[in-house]
Amino acid sequence: MFWDIVISALLVIGGVFGLVGSFGLVKLPDPMTRLHAPTKAATLGVGSILIASMVWFAAKQGHLTLHELMVTVFIFLTAPITAHFISKANIFRDWPADKLPRPAGEGDWAVHTADADTSQGELAVERETEAEEKAD
Repeated sequence: MFWDIVISALLVIGGVFGLVGSFGLVKLPDPMTRLHAPTKAATLGVGSILIASMVWFAAKQGHLTLHELMVTVFIFLTAPITAHFISKANIFRDWPADKLPRPAGEGDWAVHTADADTSQGELAVERETEAEEKAD
């Protein structure tokens, strides 16, 4: 009975996080705030469902499975990296360098510097477009 309660609680927690993440993805106003909902749902919701699966196999079937643990670790590692890439692309696409708040320290935003992972051509086109808009 104890393991049934633990498994059920983990499944309910995973479902609630999935529901909240889906709702946030639809209802939040802009891409940067919308980004947080699915990444949190993926890490916490899917993670708790996979942990519930591990507990079920260990408690009910009598053998330990590590597949769920590997998937959980993979999701915990990839969701923040994916969110970082999406936010970086959004900053590059939607925010000119002069509209961004100053980052801490002496540096500048990596997405708007020539030695970043963005090609020189893309930066040159953006600067020309900004110069034309300012001239008009």
